Amino acid sequence: MFDVLQILSAILIAVALALALAHALEFPGKMRLTKEAYFAMQPIYYYPGFTIGGGVGEFGGLVVTLVLLFFTPLGSAEFWLTLVALLGLVGMQVVYWLLTHPVNQFWLEGENLNRFSAGFFSFAASRSNKTRPVDWTDLRNQWEYSHVARAGFALVSLIAMIVAVWVNGQSA
Repeated sequence: MFDVLQILSAILIAVALALALAHALEFPGKMRLTKEAYFAMQPIYYYPGFTIGGGVGEFGGLVVTLVLLFFTPLGSAEFWLTLVALLGLVGMQVVYWLLTHPVNQFWLEGENLNRFSAGFFSFAASRSNKTRPVDWTDLRNQWEYSHVARAGFALVSLIAMIVAVWVNGQSA
């Protein structure tokens, strides 16, 4: 069962990395877009692909890695590597909820979303300062750089989990 949890965790983390890395790899091209092109492009990310994939990879990976940590011998190399993987996934969530999610809410303002998407993207709705006009480049930069940071956290998580799987295999 332990081996299955490790492999499942690695697969889910790989899904989370794939989605974050896709955003990060688009970074150079998207930074060159005009305001009109950028605004036209943003809605493609929200549902269903990235939303479902993020839920499966990030949330699933977080849950499975947390469960795995409880079954990993305390103080072992696998424990510390699994903890690093878990902290990377937590880092992805922190960046998402503090930096990415508020900008998603801005991009989706006025979009007709289905019930699930509308509920998810309205969760923790920001109370933005309406007295200052929004500079779209500030929002673009926050969104794009947050995805690069998330890809970095996911990469650390995946590497840590792969090494943990390898260490476990060496001790078997």
